[in-house]
Amino acid sequence: MPAVTPATLTARALLLDMDGTLVNSDAVVERCWRRWADRQGLDGDAVLKVVHGRQGYATMAVLLPDRPMAENHADNRVMLAEETADLDGVVPVPGAPAFMAALAELPHALVTSADEALAQARMGAAALPMPETRVTAERVGASKPDPEGFLKGAAELGFDPADCIVFEDSEAGIEAGRAAGMRIVGVGPRAAAFAPDVHIDDLTRLRVERTADGSIALTVLPAP
Repeated sequence: MPAVTPATLTARALLLDMDGTLVNSDAVVERCWRRWADRQGLDGDAVLKVVHGRQGYATMAVLLPDRPMAENHADNRVMLAEETADLDGVVPVPGAPAFMAALAELPHALVTSADEALAQARMGAAALPMPETRVTAERVGASKPDPEGFLKGAAELGFDPADCIVFEDSEAGIEAGRAAGMRIVGVGPRAAAFAPDVHIDDLTRLRVERTADGSIALTVLPAP
């Protein structure tokens, strides 16, 4: 069941996943991972159930647990190149442009399993501003659901984990945020099943304001 949505949450900083949270890249993800699944003799539908949120090599390790990790990393490099070159169908999640504009002067960071090149390509394709502070794949030693990325993002912004709110769409990402000791706003249909603190369908009904003490107030507006 989706989490009950309170009227307002407050935080000192926001940590934002990219794919499925700010950018809808599902069409590209499906194309690339189905090709990979075919090459490995795996069922594409089964593969797509576990790809979201993790770095590619970590997904491959889940799907092919007996394969040498060096092969997963090699395949991941190919996958990243394919995904970076394929931007057909990459669009912003509804409400993302206004949401990002509202955050322009507020503490926030991108924490994504994409590498820098892929993050730049997809944020650009969706016409979204790239946060100045970002933790991309090459800046962590462990993929989500490990909390390293979110903890690093909070540290670089200068805030305690408990003062941060994570925006995520995937099971791996929600687990990572929870392991980091942060509250979770789950975005989109995938997130609802993984017990985020708050669940929203997209970013259209989210109001962002700076409070008198400099905190960020997030208000989930009722549906019209």
